[in-house]
Amino acid sequence: MTLLTTSRRPTPRIRTFCRDLARSIPNVVRVNRGKLSLDGIAEKALEFNADRVVIVDRWKGGPGKIEFFKIGQEGLVSVPPIMYVASIKLQREFNGAKTRPIRSLIITTPSEKSNEIVRIARSLSNFLNVPLPQMDKAVSKSQASMHISTDDLHRIQVTFMLLFPETVEIGPCITLSHVVWEIKK
Repeated sequence: MTLLTTSRRPTPRIRTFCRDLARSIPNVVRVNRGKLSLDGIAEKALEFNADRVVIVDRWKGGPGKIEFFKIGQEGLVSVPPIMYVASIKLQREFNGAKTRPIRSLIITTPSEKSNEIVRIARSLSNFLNVPLPQMDKAVSKSQASMHISTDDLHRIQVTFMLLFPETVEIGPCITLSHVVWEIKK
């Protein structure tokens, strides 16, 4: 189980983004942070039997950084990568009907991919406990896909796609400005 929360003073757009993520990733519970410290978030995660935490931080009024943590003996322990967000597109900004919460998800990548895409895909797969199969295998068993690719400006993009009855992008779509793999204490 994964706990998803925000920075201390989220904007409405960040709250909507977290709601979209909680609907798109199975076994994620969203909690409003309020005045909780990092230790308070760790305690709240333990209440929900969550062993992982995702925090969406604010930057200039929008989502700016996505950090991943595991619950350790001393509280939250940061886990790479730290993903810096360039832009997001919410589910409501896609054409189409509102989707139900996703129950089965896989991570997919394009056939020609960079090392950075592979590294992010493996890291997200391990952290979120979401399979990273070969594209032709296991797609028929999954309801949706977290697709990791690059955009026209060669920035990494993470988007959610509904696989059945036809492949449709449902969002949210996250465009990353950069990814940090070494976490300084």
